[in-house]
Amino acid sequence: MGTVLVVEDDFAQQQILRKLLRGIELNIIFASDGVEALSLAERHCPKLVILDIVIPRMNGYEVCRKLKCPKKEYKPAVLMYSNKTEECDYYWGCKQGADAYVSKLCHPQELIDTVKYLLQQVI
Repeated sequence: MGTVLVVEDDFAQQQILRKLLRGIELNIIFASDGVEALSLAERHCPKLVILDIVIPRMNGYEVCRKLKCPKKEYKPAVLMYSNKTEECDYYWGCKQGADAYVSKLCHPQELIDTVKYLLQQVI
């Protein structure tokens, strides 16, 4: 199905995501901070970026905004995946260009279904 970039600075969360997404045929790459995420996105052109908000060197909102910049030809789907669950967090994620926002507190199937949906939407 393609390459997915997971931007998550917590190793345990990386492993959880790896296990959850194992059933989908994906090439998963990981970044631990925002600067690394942008570099890997440019190099690997993932179809989807699963993006935490609270990450080092550049927060997830900034990364999303740069990935979705109107001047860029390549724009991956972006799924914000965070512990931040206030209405303003969802709003701000969408305002930056995120295609979806899922709480880390969600049922695992919700994350899997959202990933599958977004991958189907990407040309």
